[in-house]
Amino acid sequence: MIKSEWIEKGYVNEPIPEGIDLKSEIRRLCKEKNAVIMGHYYTRSEIQDVADFVGDSLALAQQAAKTTADIIVMCGVHFMAETNKILCPDKLVLLPDLNAGCSLADSCPADELAKFKEEHPGYKVLAYVNTSAAVKAHTDIVVTSSNAKEIVDSLPLDEKIIFAPDKNLGGYLNSVTGRNMLLWNGGCHVHEQFSVEKIVELKAQHPQAKVLAHPECKSAVLALADYVGSTAAILSYAKSEECGTFIVATESGILHEMQKCCPQKTFIPVPPMNGGCACNECAYMRLNTLEKLYNCLKYEWPFVELDAQLRERAKLPIERMLEISAKIKK
Repeated sequence: MIKSEWIEKGYVNEPIPEGIDLKSEIRRLCKEKNAVIMGHYYTRSEIQDVADFVGDSLALAQQAAKTTADIIVMCGVHFMAETNKILCPDKLVLLPDLNAGCSLADSCPADELAKFKEEHPGYKVLAYVNTSAAVKAHTDIVVTSSNAKEIVDSLPLDEKIIFAPDKNLGGYLNSVTGRNMLLWNGGCHVHEQFSVEKIVELKAQHPQAKVLAHPECKSAVLALADYVGSTAAILSYAKSEECGTFIVATESGILHEMQKCCPQKTFIPVPPMNGGCACNECAYMRLNTLEKLYNCLKYEWPFVELDAQLRERAKLPIERMLEISAKIKK
């Protein structure tokens, strides 16, 4: 993906001019190039502050589908940039760091899912949005944590379903829908690492606090939660509840938006197991920095490209998701 002329011109390691106001320059470049910045809730706070749209995977996909910008800069991870390119093939889609991958997406290789699908004929495949474009091409419907339950509920009760790749989310969906979906054995390195013992300790220290958990967490964590929901749903719940203190079991980047929306409330991140830090962060999301975002816009690189046939195959299950989500809202 790195062109030799970029290396020769120094674009790859281009130093940032001293004294530059990065946020102002980023906004200037967006206006100049008709670019839009999409930031996930899990990115650094300074990235969220400079983004045009901040949201979860579903909201960012919906925004990408309707944007009139010429350039989309996805400050998130690689599968999100791929999703934008699938929905907007004629737009330039940039990702500040191509190394921003996803442990959950990596847990489901496309060739292995294809083989698994062949071994289970007659099954409909529902794939979490946290998957590669190649996996989406083997999928019937894509889901996010925001709409997964509703999409599962929209299918016939006798439908045979493979759910990939997150076994924790799939198990949670089975428990709340009464289904018996066949689950792929994948997981998110962040949500797998929350400490049950430390949640219990935090509850003892803050007895009036409510525990909020993402359904990618293990069942033992979900059992301690007062509310289980997607990133956007967790934010909405915190805004609407009168409770003044929340213990949050999802990637700690969401606390920035929570604190902005509810400055009078206290949000406590759940730390990981066997970790010295006080919160649980996604190292991939943290690869997005203002410096990389600035150079990304300046040089319009790195960009994400997809084979046309793969893109078309991967687009169908995403469009089905968006159509079903739109009907559910009505």
